[in-house]
Amino acid sequence: MKRTTVFIDENLLEEAIRVTGAKTRRQAITDGLRELVRMHHRKAFARELGTFDLDLTLEELKELRNAD
Repeated sequence: MKRTTVFIDENLLEEAIRVTGAKTRRQAITDGLRELVRMHHRKAFARELGTFDLDLTLEELKELRNAD
């Protein structure tokens, strides 16, 4: 693991700790970076997957969702 010095807005960091329940500053930063990477991968996956038409009515879709 590499040690890095960065300047971070204290108010933003404290809010991140508060809303995420992180125990430490390091955890809040690490969790934030993980979430950023996850969001990027999700967007890339959606672009790769593309879109397609489902030949379902709204009622059929609701039934499929409730079947689980």
